[in-house]
Amino acid sequence: MLALGLWGLDRGGMWRDEAVTFQVSRRTVPQIWRLLHGVDAVHGLYYLLMHAVLAVRPDEVALRLPSVCAAAVTAGLVAALGARLVRARVGLWAGLFYAITPMVGHYAQEGRSYALVAAGATGATLQFVRAVQGGSWWAYGVVLGLTCWLHEFAVLLLLAHAVTLALARARARVWRAWGCAAGAVGLALLPMALVSNAQSAQVAWLRQPTMETAQGLLRTFLGPTDGVYWACLGLAVLGLAGLLGRRGEVTCAGVCLPLAVVPPVVLMLVSQLSPLYVDRYVLYALSGAPVLVAAGAERVAAGAGRVAGAVGAGRVVRAAGAGWVVRAVGAGRVAGAVGRLWGKGRPVAPSPLLTLTGLVALGLVLAQQLPLLRGDRSPAHRPDDLAAVSRAAGRELRAGDRVLFLPVQTRNAALAYPGAFRGARDVALARTGADSGTLYGREVSADTLRRRMAGLKRVWVVADRDLLGGRWRPGSPTERAKLAVLAREFVPGGEWVQDDVTVRLYVRPVRVSGAPGPLPGPPRPARS
Repeated sequence: MLALGLWGLDRGGMWRDEAVTFQVSRRTVPQIWRLLHGVDAVHGLYYLLMHAVLAVRPDEVALRLPSVCAAAVTAGLVAALGARLVRARVGLWAGLFYAITPMVGHYAQEGRSYALVAAGATGATLQFVRAVQGGSWWAYGVVLGLTCWLHEFAVLLLLAHAVTLALARARARVWRAWGCAAGAVGLALLPMALVSNAQSAQVAWLRQPTMETAQGLLRTFLGPTDGVYWACLGLAVLGLAGLLGRRGEVTCAGVCLPLAVVPPVVLMLVSQLSPLYVDRYVLYALSGAPVLVAAGAERVAAGAGRVAGAVGAGRVVRAAGAGWVVRAVGAGRVAGAVGRLWGKGRPVAPSPLLTLTGLVALGLVLAQQLPLLRGDRSPAHRPDDLAAVSRAAGRELRAGDRVLFLPVQTRNAALAYPGAFRGARDVALARTGADSGTLYGREVSADTLRRRMAGLKRVWVVADRDLLGGRWRPGSPTERAKLAVLAREFVPGGEWVQDDVTVRLYVRPVRVSGAPGPLPGPPRPARS
């Protein structure tokens, strides 16, 4: 996992969410604290952590390195979970399968909190299993509490663990201990829940998930390619055998099925009333899927061993009939040992050859998904590439040029890559984000903006193409004033396009004496 995470880590461009992490985490602690009162409270602990990281080295590699390390830790925790619930071989397969899953690799290279949340949630689940088996509930509560402060939707893990206890038919004392830990986590999370609820407008862009959304998440968990997906789905179904164990005993399926299913399903159901679902919010639930797949593979191996045992027993009979007593005794011992593979639901007889066969199969899965992993290392695989936008601006802008960001969120390019905009003057900016306690800065009023633009002969605009094309309308009066002034008083000139963002020059047309209107020159063609 560490090797895959480090591969192509410096892809040369941040996208908008990473840019927010980068520019916010480089503020002072009081400035970050002020920001959290108005926006992004759910990411507050992560920003403080990244503030310490970026103080050492403020670049893109350092931005993503904590996520790489967290993904590596999670792979190890998945392996530990499989080893504890079944056996070491299952843990090995599960950890490696987690490491080569494209969704894991994607968020291992994101400068956001989701890989860290996955590590915390998997660690909390491992502590939960240990606590049910007689370990400490305090460790479980502390780990889960910290994880929920990294992202509050990790609290859905409590519901998954409650389902596990129900499937295990846990005794009253276990329910009481878990309830105390869960209550402590809930109380610790309450302040963030209250603050973040007041900031819910941040996710107003989300839409209701559909059945296609659920199917897409299942395919993402088990494998995007058809061959891998269907094979892993079949193995995961086999891994559900033994869902109910002895009373009070947690099973592999009883732990991992709720972990993989309950948080996404609950969030999707809640999102039918108030949309909150994004797949990265439940990345941590993926940890249950590899263990189920590995447990299913172990059952296939056990079934093969059972068949081999039956075949061996048949050979014993034939050999005894032929009078080969020594061979009969030897074959009988082998048949007995291999036949016990199916056992009582817990296979035995470790086999290096069998383990190696599983590793070869995982190698084939990695080879099939390698193009997806390689493509994910490109900035073009993200929603936008602010480095490319800033490079275009840097080629065109000169000292003293005016620049207008439309809408305010496109200022992210200048905040993440300020060197490209050095010397240019931001027409609409009143106060910077750090000074105003906002993400992108506070802008002037609509009237002030009109006055500032009245004397300009040209202005560079970094804008959302859909907004310029009229495919959506901003709610802010200042944003509407930007559009109105550009449409009424300027004409477009040269343009450079990168995905959904355009860097476009607007010039004030020159009126010729006696002419009925402006005579603008033809705009230069767009460059991409």
